[in-house]
Amino acid sequence: MRKACRTFIMAVLTGASLLSLTACGSKTKSSDLTPVKLNEVAHSIFYAPQYAAIELGYFEDEGIDLTLVNGAGADKVMTALISGDADIGFMGSEASIYTYANGSQDYAVNFAQLTQRAGNFLVGRSEQPDFKWADLKGKKVLGGRAGGMPEMVFEYILKKERN
Repeated sequence: MRKACRTFIMAVLTGASLLSLTACGSKTKSSDLTPVKLNEVAHSIFYAPQYAAIELGYFEDEGIDLTLVNGAGADKVMTALISGDADIGFMGSEASIYTYANGSQDYAVNFAQLTQRAGNFLVGRSEQPDFKWADLKGKKVLGGRAGGMPEMVFEYILKKERN
């Protein structure tokens, strides 16, 4: 877990540093910081390393004045990114794929698997110690927003387990 947290923080720092093309090695005055607006798809415990890095001043140490905005959905994060209201968007790759597939000349570049170990949970109303994926046959399951990354991952797992 510690290595994953460190890797995530470093990925965020690297991306933000590359975006701003500046890196100041010490604490600086706010006027010397490069403003970067990061729009995240949702607040999540899985982004805890990012929140810790913000609170501990790691971005300021690198010369970045980071503003974190909750986009409330990949479609809204992509809209903010394309319109220039965000410099970086944290979201699943589906929004980029949809934008590109619709012929947009101004599409986002993705850094994949920043949260490849993100937890997705299958939660039921009662304990099933001998759970098998086949137990879901005929059941209603809320998988997330249709076309969203959590839903697509869930569908992939179901198809994989069907074989």
